[in-house]
Amino acid sequence: MIYGVGTDLCSVVRMADSLARTPNLKERLFHPNEYSLANSSLAARFAAKEALAKALGDPKLLSWSEIEIVKDDLGKPSIQLHGLTKQRVETLGITAIQLSLTHEQELASAFVVLEAN
Repeated sequence: MIYGVGTDLCSVVRMADSLARTPNLKERLFHPNEYSLANSSLAARFAAKEALAKALGDPKLLSWSEIEIVKDDLGKPSIQLHGLTKQRVETLGITAIQLSLTHEQELASAFVVLEAN
């Protein structure tokens, strides 16, 4: 059963500018394994986190740095949750999170589908 759907669009330039002018923003928004990624990848990951929040319907359940966007050996992206964020989402009965990412020059986009029993 589909629990929720979310989508988001993020400007790569705006993300780069925000990271450059705001101390510790990267640490607040991203998991440590994401710190070294290019701005286009960070923008896509931020869009994924926003899309997840929209699919859940309650962004207060999430801590951005406890959400990690990873890719498998073939490049398919997925969301790994950590800490309290993982516990809160599991409590909702979410059994799977589907993720699609794309970025092209100035824009990054993400689409999330949450599944539950």
